[in-house]
Amino acid sequence: MSLLIPLYVHPAEDPGAWHRLITCAARTYAVVLNPANGPGEAPDPAFATAAGALRAAGARVLGYLDMDYGVRDPARITEELRRHQEWYAVDGCFLDQAPAVPRGLPGCRRLVRSARGLGASTVVLNPGVHPAPGYARLADLTVTFEGPWSSYVSDFSRPAWTERLPAERLCHLVHGVPEALVPLAVRTAGERGAGVCGPVTGDLPNPWSRLTPALAEADR
Repeated sequence: MSLLIPLYVHPAEDPGAWHRLITCAARTYAVVLNPANGPGEAPDPAFATAAGALRAAGARVLGYLDMDYGVRDPARITEELRRHQEWYAVDGCFLDQAPAVPRGLPGCRRLVRSARGLGASTVVLNPGVHPAPGYARLADLTVTFEGPWSSYVSDFSRPAWTERLPAERLCHLVHGVPEALVPLAVRTAGERGAGVCGPVTGDLPNPWSRLTPALAEADR
């Protein structure tokens, strides 16, 4: 089991979380860099330093890009990827709020193709739910669950097509996990066919605002 970690907090606001992240970087699938709901309008030296430290520690770094469920202009998204690459030397991208319905597939396919053409070696799609099966063929990793621990425990169901995919192609992001249960959340993701996960103790509106020590140790 490896960890996908979106740490959506400025390095100056929580340097301890970033330090913990760097120390466990080699055990992560990737770290999502999100300076300003994307790369922002200008480079941020603190994020550039953090991204460099993560890469030096062995992490794959992905730039956050918001698809708004297929509504946003693909040209704006690819321009944001270029900025992520220029300013933070990201290895790939995390396409958040990806569409999940079949009619969104052609546009998503074109966007992923454009991202790969720009040099994105890793593409993660995050519809946050089980999408139409074709989406999983587009990406290196697909997030098929994003939500609270309470729903993950009580409402999760796994469609049959996911059983045909290698576990390393699927990810579950779970928030609101009691700190003592973070290791259980990691094990549960594995039992449900996901080889990558990201359980955090935080809650909405920004559960990914900190990295708990339990998460840093969860996959040991």
